[in-house]
Amino acid sequence: MNSRRIARIILPALAVAISATACTTTSAAPATTAPNPATTTQGPAISFPAADLVWRELPDSGGVRFANVRGDLAGNGPYEAFVKFPAGKDNPFHTHTSDLPTVVLSGTFYAVFDGKRIEYPAGSFYTLSADIPHLSGCVPGTECLLFQYQTDHFDLVPKAAH
Repeated sequence: MNSRRIARIILPALAVAISATACTTTSAAPATTAPNPATTTQGPAISFPAADLVWRELPDSGGVRFANVRGDLAGNGPYEAFVKFPAGKDNPFHTHTSDLPTVVLSGTFYAVFDGKRIEYPAGSFYTLSADIPHLSGCVPGTECLLFQYQTDHFDLVPKAAH
């Protein structure tokens, strides 16, 4: 992977991750669109103080919630969103149809590839490549706050465990 692609993937996520470390809102809110970007003398800016994030539960997810900052994680097309996993929440064996870059902001998230478990504590970054079967979830004890983004819609495609 060349340095331009790494910078294009990591730097936007890290910028948002740094600004989101105070994100502790836990109440679910009704489905609404994200607030409009603020306007500066240089043009629009993306600005989401933690108190302005609108949290929604991802249907049929077992309590996973998200707050969009650009696009819609539950819609079509590209998106950027904060995602909260309940402590101890495990996803079934699955794939995604497009790459899924993720920054772990709090808690410890994990993924299991080919029988090998990798834990990602707060401050970690990883990209799940498209079509790689894996397990994932949040370790017990503390909920996980992630920042995720994709160039196309989010999906979780269940696969039969082997």
